[in-house]
Amino acid sequence: MLYLASQSPRRRELLGQIGEAPRVLDVDVEEIRRPGEAPEAYVARVALDKARAGYALVSAEAGVRVIGADTEVILGDEVFGKPRDAADAASMLHRLSGREHQVVSAVWLIDEKGERDALSVSIVRFAPLDAAQIDDYVASGECFGKAGAYAIQGRAAAFIEHLSGSYSGVMGLPLHETSRLLRSQ
Repeated sequence: MLYLASQSPRRRELLGQIGEAPRVLDVDVEEIRRPGEAPEAYVARVALDKARAGYALVSAEAGVRVIGADTEVILGDEVFGKPRDAADAASMLHRLSGREHQVVSAVWLIDEKGERDALSVSIVRFAPLDAAQIDDYVASGECFGKAGAYAIQGRAAAFIEHLSGSYSGVMGLPLHETSRLLRSQ
């Protein structure tokens, strides 16, 4: 049985694309970057913490596998998580406007054989956005609950000038890497 240690509907949908129908586990993991922690290390640690928390809930079941994942937007050394409110979302989008940033997605798979991981780093370049575009997007509500205050699979697709890497990774779960983990023995 495959479990997903995430409430993200996008991650469930993405797993469905590769033929998986996981059960969902609700885990509560602190997502606070430690002083001096590199952005990629932070994303990988949070994903591992989610997977471990989920595995702790179901490890008594035979043959279980648990996936934990985290995705963050990174500009320079700054990690853009989910916006706290509309002003925070607008600020993130203004800072991303006309610039290139990274989207880092980490995936951990835990089962009785151990812990295995994969990391996906994508480069996204936003077109220059004017204040009206940002205000309209924030008012749509789509920005909330999304790292970097945008959903590539939604209206924000119009903001993307260039993507190098994993489209599904930017959505929240890199399918190539996840599929490879699930096939690993």
